[in-house]
Amino acid sequence: MVAPAALRVVRCGGSSLCGARAVFSADSKQLPSLPPSLYLLCASGDFVKMYSVATEETLRVMGGHADLVTGVQLSPHNHMQLYSSSLDGTIKLWDFMDGIPIKTFTVGSKLLALYVLARYEDLVFAVTPKSGERDAFQLVSVKLTKAAGQDVEARELSVLLDAVDASPKRTAFGREGEYVASVKERNLQVYFFKQKQLNRYSVSAGKAGSGSSEFTCITCHPTEDCIATGHADGRIRLWRNFYHKKEYTFSTLHWHHDTVMDLAFSMEGTSLLSGGVESVLVLWHNQSDCQKDFLPRLGSPIEYISISSDGALCCTLHTDNRISIINSNLRFSKSIQGLIKSKCSVKTGLVVDPRTKALVLNGEPGHLQFYCLQNDQQLFSLDIVQRQYIHQAGLHQADLVKVAFSPQGKWLATVEEREGTTDPELQLKLWFYNEETQSFKLNTRINMPHEDHITDMCFRDMGELEEDSLMLVTAGRDHVFKAWVMVEDTDPEAQQGVSWSCDFVGSYHNYQATHCCFSEDGSLLAVSFEETITVWDSVTWDLKCTFCHPPGKIRNICFGRLTCSKYLISATDHGFLCCWNLLSCALEWSAHLNILVLQPDPLSEYIAAVSWLSKESSLFVFKPNEPRPIFIQRNLCKEKIQLAAFVPRDEPEMTGSEKHLWLRRSQLFFLTDTQELMTLSTKSLQERLTPSSNQLAVEESLPVTPFSLLLGKHRSQQSEEEADLGKLLVHSKHEQDSPAVRELLHTPAHVLPSASFLCPIFINSLLISKENKSAAEVADEVEMESEKTEDDSDEERDIAEMEQDDTSPLELLGEMTCKLSKSQEKELRKIRRMDYSWISAF
Repeated sequence: MVAPAALRVVRCGGSSLCGARAVFSADSKQLPSLPPSLYLLCASGDFVKMYSVATEETLRVMGGHADLVTGVQLSPHNHMQLYSSSLDGTIKLWDFMDGIPIKTFTVGSKLLALYVLARYEDLVFAVTPKSGERDAFQLVSVKLTKAAGQDVEARELSVLLDAVDASPKRTAFGREGEYVASVKERNLQVYFFKQKQLNRYSVSAGKAGSGSSEFTCITCHPTEDCIATGHADGRIRLWRNFYHKKEYTFSTLHWHHDTVMDLAFSMEGTSLLSGGVESVLVLWHNQSDCQKDFLPRLGSPIEYISISSDGALCCTLHTDNRISIINSNLRFSKSIQGLIKSKCSVKTGLVVDPRTKALVLNGEPGHLQFYCLQNDQQLFSLDIVQRQYIHQAGLHQADLVKVAFSPQGKWLATVEEREGTTDPELQLKLWFYNEETQSFKLNTRINMPHEDHITDMCFRDMGELEEDSLMLVTAGRDHVFKAWVMVEDTDPEAQQGVSWSCDFVGSYHNYQATHCCFSEDGSLLAVSFEETITVWDSVTWDLKCTFCHPPGKIRNICFGRLTCSKYLISATDHGFLCCWNLLSCALEWSAHLNILVLQPDPLSEYIAAVSWLSKESSLFVFKPNEPRPIFIQRNLCKEKIQLAAFVPRDEPEMTGSEKHLWLRRSQLFFLTDTQELMTLSTKSLQERLTPSSNQLAVEESLPVTPFSLLLGKHRSQQSEEEADLGKLLVHSKHEQDSPAVRELLHTPAHVLPSASFLCPIFINSLLISKENKSAAEVADEVEMESEKTEDDSDEERDIAEMEQDDTSPLELLGEMTCKLSKSQEKELRKIRRMDYSWISAF
């Protein structure tokens, strides 16, 4: 018996990709021993992610840190290895091609930035908090011990600079590590390692007032003594002759109208890249104000700029969780988009697209993002508002607030409203999915569908009868709910044959309508009016019954499903969870819980409820017909959970515990108030990766060598032999996946034994054992081979398919089959070759 795995909360997406500067892997043109593919490595929450530059695919997700990753640097002494630092106080050395940690160095203090230099083999540099002082940081050198073991101590620290900024882009090393420069507020300090000299400089406040000329970022020229600094007023200063405290000089470059977010010199130092809040990448040639090129409309402010080792590519990390890969000639190449975090709350909620099973929620202003859960990337973005968004405070602009999909995913309903206005401006839009263009097309636009804000909306689910009985219900603060149905469009100039129109308007005692939902079969509609739930017949619109709650407005309502379809569940803002029986119109049970999220599983009877009490989120999973929860998870996470959604699985998951059966057909995802996407899983990190991510694409990109050709031919011969006609299922060492070959291919190179030890094992694994056969059988086989060469290829395929079809069901049932002898098969082939066309004359 295997003990069931524990259910744990794991972060599955939404982590910021711009928490630290990204790095490119080394290029194979410079180092022929490296694979030809180029990879991009970046921090993502407490993970390190590895992307393919060619395909944008997530190849590796390296986990092991217990807190946010703050720095990622390639090892200058082994370009297949990577250093990462974290707030958990550790530095990890990774073999990123295999995704395994080689060594963990425990520093014991929070690490806010990491720097690695080629001239120091056993030293790295980091920014750490200054002990005993609040919001004070220092730059230290960390000696990496060579002691044996995977987990070692690295507490030998030496302070280089005091009073540095915590941001990693405000400290930089220059000219192969000759000096280090750091900026904070309006002060610049430069420390020279050989001379052990420290020079300090400052800039004036400027005409714009206090703080306008503050330093925001810094970078150093790779070959010359030149420092480039960015400032809050949009200026870039180039510092020279800073070996002297009073004879230093600087020149100014100015294009940005606001803060310069990051700077980066090209590998040769002939050009400088800058980015800021304008979402424009600026290329300054020869450090001149007169020669510059632009790449505009990158979508969002630029947080970091990184350049590949050969200078052919650069990447920009953006505040909207996107990575843009750009060619050296400022041509946009590719984009890797993570989960876009909304500037305020996620007004649309978490909605699942029935077609793609993607999470749908607010993206860029006025857009819907379709987010793929498997690879933590955005599938596409749909412009709903279709207006240019102006990034300026104080403007009242239209925003997306509600989203709903029809059960089959053919129709999409959206609600947009203008922010901050006294009289709301509302638009209800219905979109139809076009199979030819593979996108949603606007079908109907309804201005002011309600006189006040729309609080909720839902489609009626009628299964296969969706086209004939599709209905949309909206609830609003104008004290009514409305039912919308499709009608034939009578306008001769209309391009579509149908449009949407209001079919019914309902109200209850002039109360505000707050929530609505349909029963599983679509026959009943539940609408909550403040503290009362009303149940309506969705065909005749008769009011069937009402349920009055204890004091408190209704926060959530949902119907039970399958065997629990006769129940209606609701939660109030006064901390009550109630279950009503629709047949007896009575309260079945109630619980005193402060439920924030109530989410039913669309494929089972289970319902997930998330409560918030004493700064702690707890999860309760239950069936409406059983008042006792089947699963309880206290202290689910530190953050407050705002939204949740069940996403159907492609295949049911095997669970080892009855308590986890509710996760068999669907997976629960939830979004915290910090917009971190989390889920519950019994699998480890590597098991949760998709097959394409788990099998690194390096194998496909490896050059074709004689060894690989030999191995490929060997494998193809093996598969052909197993598929031959009449072969018995005899598995020898050759037919099985040889452990020797498997270990040779999948074991990291740095831990393999010598080639002289592996060679005999590998050669023996390729040898094919001979089977003892009689002389008659050998002669018979030779004769059969000669007959096969005369047969037509189509006839051979037909016979093979016939024999496989005949034997397979019997073999599955475990029965013995009578096989023809070789002489009988020979006679059968002769009969099949005879011409029977003369029969057609009769």
